[in-house]
Amino acid sequence: MRTKKPRRHVTACRRMVRPEAVEPNEGWSMDFMSDQLFDGRRMRLLTLVDNFTRESLAIEVNDHIGTHKVVEVLMQTGKGRKLPRTIRVDNGPEFISKALDQWAYLNGVELDFSRPGKPTDNGLIEAFNGRLRQECLNESWFLSLQDAREKVESWRQQYNRDRPHGSLGNMAPAEYALVTAKTS
Repeated sequence: MRTKKPRRHVTACRRMVRPEAVEPNEGWSMDFMSDQLFDGRRMRLLTLVDNFTRESLAIEVNDHIGTHKVVEVLMQTGKGRKLPRTIRVDNGPEFISKALDQWAYLNGVELDFSRPGKPTDNGLIEAFNGRLRQECLNESWFLSLQDAREKVESWRQQYNRDRPHGSLGNMAPAEYALVTAKTS
């Protein structure tokens, strides 16, 4: 006979379903990745994706990316397009900082944090990061940060221009963005 009662996990409650984006720039997703140069020096990548068009809006490559650099990338991206209503992020130190919170507040952007230890809450950016790792980072030998920036940017442009997505009716993200911009 069993003497112990099975434990109930309090954190196993159901999470409210997040609404899907129904127009460009309604929601973005953002995350960090790490890799290294040929000599073992560490580099970090900040990835930013539009949840509706699946466009890669920016990939920042540097040896260190702090909160102020995250805010700078968001401001730079916001110059060329409308800022989103929400940005999905994990609970990393750069994302829970006061500087990013202040930027979001001043620009009317809501930061949507995933649950700790649940990367599937931000599955779209995790899938994008997997493709970036498989198709670019694992396939390239980076000689310097500048070399890494050039190769990653070239991959990002090719991803947006030439890569068809089944969820977008087999259109590339840039093509899908143009089609949806004409119809709205």
